[in-house]
Amino acid sequence: MPPTDLMKKSPAAATTINSPVNVKLLLIGNASVGKSSLLLRFSDEQWLPEDEASATIGVDFRVHKMEVNGRKVKLSIWDTAGQERFRTITSSYYRGAQGIILVYDVANRETFEALPKWFSEIDTYVSITVPKIIVGNKVDKENSRQVSTKEGSTFASRQNALFVEASAKTAIGVREVFEELVARILETPELWAPVTPTTNVSFGKRGEEDGMPGTIDVGRDTAALGDGSCAC
Repeated sequence: MPPTDLMKKSPAAATTINSPVNVKLLLIGNASVGKSSLLLRFSDEQWLPEDEASATIGVDFRVHKMEVNGRKVKLSIWDTAGQERFRTITSSYYRGAQGIILVYDVANRETFEALPKWFSEIDTYVSITVPKIIVGNKVDKENSRQVSTKEGSTFASRQNALFVEASAKTAIGVREVFEELVARILETPELWAPVTPTTNVSFGKRGEEDGMPGTIDVGRDTAALGDGSCAC
């Protein structure tokens, strides 16, 4: 059936094609590694000196629109607190995440050595298909570096994760973090694409109730989907 006919018979299908992809990202890592600073630099192109920045309490949230490989994307970015006392709060925010950004401070080896703990938490709450990117932040502190680029890259390869070094202060590598992760998510349609109707563009049940992030319950009234985005 030609796409034009499909769109005539199914306005929802046309909406899905033209609408941005909704993507939920999660920022995690030890306290004071610069997660909030990375997010502020990316979303607002601003940076606060460390003595002016305050620690995240629980979870912060921002929405940002961008285009990756010709596809419009609407990001919901959740910035979690790194302090241990907030772990029970932030664990619930893993649900529905379609991409994970793990941040460490290249000038603080302890934050790098904590990454296995964060990966263990990810394995508990997130599907193995969800892309991850490891970010070595604060490369502007080159003279104080305690973790080499090679060491960070090697660890990321072992974890099957992407890797970028960045600086929220100078903006080096910040946009690449989000572009590379979103590009990998777009290469994994099961994380964000609506369930394809099987016959006559009718809407039935979801294939399997497996809790996969980004899936859509097509049994709902299609009007409730609005722009055809995911219901995560």
